[in-house]
Amino acid sequence: MTESESIAYDVVVLGAGPVGENVADRARAAGLSTAIVESELIGGECSYWACMPSKALLRSVLARADARHVPGLSQAVQGPLDVGAVLAHRDEYTSHWKDDGQVRWLDGIGADIYRGHGRLAGPRKVTVDGPDGERHVLTARHAVAVSTGTRAVVPDLPGIAEVKPWTSREATSAHAVPGRLVVVGGGVVGVEMATAWQAFGSKVTVLVRGKGLLPRMEPFAGELVAEALTEAGADVRTGTSVEAVTREGTTVVVTTSAGDRIEADEILFATGRAPRTDDLGLETIGLDPGSWLSVDDSCRVTGSDWLYAVGDVNHRALLTHQGKYQARIAGAAIAARAAGVPLLETDPWGAHAATADHAAVPQVVFTDPEAAAVGLSLAEAEQAGHRVRAVDVDLSSVAGAGLYGEGYRGRARMIVDLDTETLRGVTFVGPGVGEMLHSATIAVAGEVPVNRLWHAVPAYPTVSEVWLRLLEAYRDA
Repeated sequence: MTESESIAYDVVVLGAGPVGENVADRARAAGLSTAIVESELIGGECSYWACMPSKALLRSVLARADARHVPGLSQAVQGPLDVGAVLAHRDEYTSHWKDDGQVRWLDGIGADIYRGHGRLAGPRKVTVDGPDGERHVLTARHAVAVSTGTRAVVPDLPGIAEVKPWTSREATSAHAVPGRLVVVGGGVVGVEMATAWQAFGSKVTVLVRGKGLLPRMEPFAGELVAEALTEAGADVRTGTSVEAVTREGTTVVVTTSAGDRIEADEILFATGRAPRTDDLGLETIGLDPGSWLSVDDSCRVTGSDWLYAVGDVNHRALLTHQGKYQARIAGAAIAARAAGVPLLETDPWGAHAATADHAAVPQVVFTDPEAAAVGLSLAEAEQAGHRVRAVDVDLSSVAGAGLYGEGYRGRARMIVDLDTETLRGVTFVGPGVGEMLHSATIAVAGEVPVNRLWHAVPAYPTVSEVWLRLLEAYRDA
């Protein structure tokens, strides 16, 4: 292997997914020379195997589901989806798994791209083993930012390698519809992919170890999604785990903890994520390979004055938009420290503090119905010691919901802090509610008092009128 002479940059970023790209962008905007290292496609997991392809797959599914509840339109959309067209649409949104456009964007901001596997080789030093056997040595004057993300976890079951199970990558990039699909896991990936492939014609069986779907959201979210999946033809089994899995010819055979035998063509494990830090050289700076990286609110790694961990790898909020938010915060902090600013704005909601990671994380689950939430659930708020009240409204009671579609089913909940009379969290479940979430995010992040929200008048007749119903219910309680 040929090793180059050391090249110095102000900032070196490991990982060129959306988070790493945003760190590089903020660093370059501050006038800092920046190198970014990527071993796969520039644009990362979100662009090619997660957010973009999954939502491209689900858009047609959800649009058809909505249309089937609209008088005058429902009869026209009773047939099957054109799966070939949906998959082609997905391929367009992944740029056919080519990263030319992303490369042009990074070139445009002036960041230097190094392709290959990057590893820490001591404080402020990174080596990059390139695809042609060359080794680049990079040093960082001010910061190294680790934005390597996570990988899917597959359980260590006997024979699992021979089965060749799907993870989220295969589920979002497959080019053929399996006749029968077993989905293991009831989190976001599990329920979204169950929704998509059931709509494409797979006979889907969902196996969930816990009591229900979407365990990190309000219980009613998982209940409504499970009900809809079942009505669509999926077999949802809770309190069930996989004990063994084998492939007999082209058939996957699953044995469950209940002793059931399930046959399928493919099996998807959506059972969690692990940090991509196992081969990152953490041992050269006294950290444990394979570990999550603990950070402060500026995303600087605990105990370091130069190492940052931004995005999923710090385990604060495993969401692309939240990682990009962290990147904006970390980029500002890196720039300020490089400029010698003596005191950063690290108080809650300051320019250099990722406070939303604790108080206002938004998430939309693109199922039918959609589930959208921001901030704390009732259980989380109570466990944190807050004195709160949950206020619930049936979304079907709002005029806009009935106009959206006949038989609209959904629910809204807001968690009110009784000491401050602000919102700790909001959850919506129902068709189309994902586009309503940002209003809730503003209310939670802005700590808008309930008395002021009373003056935020929702347009009539929209589903957003549920805000008025929630506030009325709170006042009348």
